[in-house]
Amino acid sequence: MTAFPTVRVAAIQATPVVLDAAATVDKAVRLLHEAADAGAQLAVLPETFVALYPSNAWAREAAAFGGSDELWQRLWDESVDVPGPLVDRLAEACRERGLHCAIGVNEREADRPGSLYNTLLLIGPGGLLHRHRKLMPTMQERLFHGVGAGDDLAAVDTPVGRVGGLICWENRMPLARYAVYRTGPQIWVAPTADDSDGWLATVRHLAIESGAFVVSAPQYIPRAAFPDDFPAPLPEREVFGRGGAAIVEPTWGELVAGPLYDEEGMLVADCDLRRGLHAKRWFDAVGHYSREDVLLGAGSATAHARVDGEGDGDGAA
Repeated sequence: MTAFPTVRVAAIQATPVVLDAAATVDKAVRLLHEAADAGAQLAVLPETFVALYPSNAWAREAAAFGGSDELWQRLWDESVDVPGPLVDRLAEACRERGLHCAIGVNEREADRPGSLYNTLLLIGPGGLLHRHRKLMPTMQERLFHGVGAGDDLAAVDTPVGRVGGLICWENRMPLARYAVYRTGPQIWVAPTADDSDGWLATVRHLAIESGAFVVSAPQYIPRAAFPDDFPAPLPEREVFGRGGAAIVEPTWGELVAGPLYDEEGMLVADCDLRRGLHAKRWFDAVGHYSREDVLLGAGSATAHARVDGEGDGDGAA
């Protein structure tokens, strides 16, 4: 039977050690301990936190066939094997503190060198619980990441509730959201690189639509984070990602923590999962409000036929 505990969550807005996976994981471990010290039971870190997000702010030049080999090589070298020793390091920290964490990584397939994936990992005290590869890299991300297979769209039952989620603009994909909704998430993790006001609108709507608490964790990326030998030119700007971490409740989509901008930091909130149950009394997107019989069944085909001009009856020209 589904339980409805009160869960303390942490949205960790942090800067990676750019192009240094081991050092970034060390930083993640430190942050996980800080979250546990604050009483958090679930901590969420940003999209591709280990160890670099290919931002539109600087990565567009990689579209050329030439000139980005060193960047690609170093990104590959500093990516994560799943499973692998860096994942084990994160799992050990979770085991030590009885903590669950969601973290974004650049994932490589070490046994078949080539593509990288924008991957969300859910890790608990017992180790890796779930791996989700981003379905659709956005714009310049497609120069770096392959597309996910879509066979991993599910929430995971954990001692801190059913945890599900998607990566950044996947959260704008209605059918992807619906696939995860069907598995009953109570806490929705949303690692991202989007620092816009529109993103806050997205996560507020997401909380209402899903009936789950949403934990949004972006990166904060100042120019100073890039090493002197970074193998790509950087535009003249001081910040490449402002952040905007937030925690949202599911009844009215209210911000219960954040947004946090222009600095590293951690937001903490206590999430009474009964509020999601109460929200679904009004609106359950995959239950009493779903109408799959019309929207996913034969009624949908009939509607398409009418749009195409078929079945207009005796009055049709």
